[in-house]
Amino acid sequence: MKVMKWSVIAMAVAAGTSQMALASSQSESEGFVEGSSLTILNRNLYMNRDARDNGFGGTPAANGQSYREAWGHGFIGTFESGFTQGTVGVGVDAIGLLGVKLDSGEGRAWPDIFPRDSEGKPQDDYSSAGAAVKFRVSDTVLKYGTQFVALPVFSTDDARLLPETARGGLITSSEIDGLELNVGRFTALSAKSEADHDSVGLKEINLVGGTYAFSDSLSTSLYYSDVKDAFEKFYGNANYNMGLGADQSLAFDFNIYQTEYDSEFTGTGSDEDNTIWSLASTYGIGAHKFTVAYQKSHGGYNTNGYVYGVDGGGTVWLGNSVQYSDFYYEDEQSWQVRYDLDMAAYGVSGLSFMTRYVSGSNIDMGAGNSDAEEREWDMEAKYVFQEGPAKDLSLRVRQAFYNATNGLDNDLSDTRLIVEYPLSIL
Repeated sequence: MKVMKWSVIAMAVAAGTSQMALASSQSESEGFVEGSSLTILNRNLYMNRDARDNGFGGTPAANGQSYREAWGHGFIGTFESGFTQGTVGVGVDAIGLLGVKLDSGEGRAWPDIFPRDSEGKPQDDYSSAGAAVKFRVSDTVLKYGTQFVALPVFSTDDARLLPETARGGLITSSEIDGLELNVGRFTALSAKSEADHDSVGLKEINLVGGTYAFSDSLSTSLYYSDVKDAFEKFYGNANYNMGLGADQSLAFDFNIYQTEYDSEFTGTGSDEDNTIWSLASTYGIGAHKFTVAYQKSHGGYNTNGYVYGVDGGGTVWLGNSVQYSDFYYEDEQSWQVRYDLDMAAYGVSGLSFMTRYVSGSNIDMGAGNSDAEEREWDMEAKYVFQEGPAKDLSLRVRQAFYNATNGLDNDLSDTRLIVEYPLSIL
């Protein structure tokens, strides 16, 4: 992730045109048709989650279902036009999503993969579509309509069969070299398992922020968002990478969220707040990477520390947000150790492995219980075909084992098999 400080922006703006690119993106526009692209991402996803005898939510009473399983195929179509030529470029983007159930059932249905019908059974298919109009002047783009968003305070989730989509407007400006500014307002967010354009319950979110790269090695970010009738968030990031020579590197990544919750949102009758931060360090040598990360949550309400979802299911840019858990409970502290291996160095390009272990403790469950703990062990293998008719076809296996005690009381395994094949039509 890249980054910025407001003082840096002020200095850059004061510098004026001296830092601006000689040629803007709009001046090099190819045209509406000439710059168009159409891609269809085929995603085949199988997932199962076994909660043993506890049931999801910690006890059978909370949810009588203790095993979830789903298999489906998703088609994610994205059309992006080029911009018309001239001072103001105009274009159109469109998104088409279709999810098809291959296997699941009423007793093992997964609510956030397939929507359910009136009888509680997973639907055979679901779909949605949307479009956005876009305008570009120089290196500044205004886009309004249905779109994917990837910002630390508003990020649409793409961790299931189909991604979330947001509806609203976003301005992205890159007029100054190394600096990207974002200003946005969104009024609807669709869940990844629903066709409704407003299925998450987002009323309105306003956001502002940006990223500034001091150099190829150092970058910073600062963002602010206000979710109506929910909370306000501040986000900061600093990322530094250095080469050590002899095929070695060292990287540091710091992330922090400060959230102020409205009393209507918490249900406690008073405003609450949470601060959560993470610091990760990665040492790379040849094909190997070793990562250590620490994450700390301060404050919250009703065991909730950092809360997200109504502002996008991907809005959790933290070091210890992993396959199943985010390690974000009230007052929780957590450690992670991780190992990555790129087999290209051993003559197998496209093949990679990863394993990590995260342990969280000191979780405040209320009623005098501040000793809840959770642990997760993840393993992943991925292969991407490098050439031939199957070029860019990826095969991915993800496995997680999770355990929690002293009030959280959860024990489960999470298995995911993912096959993706992108098709470029235009």
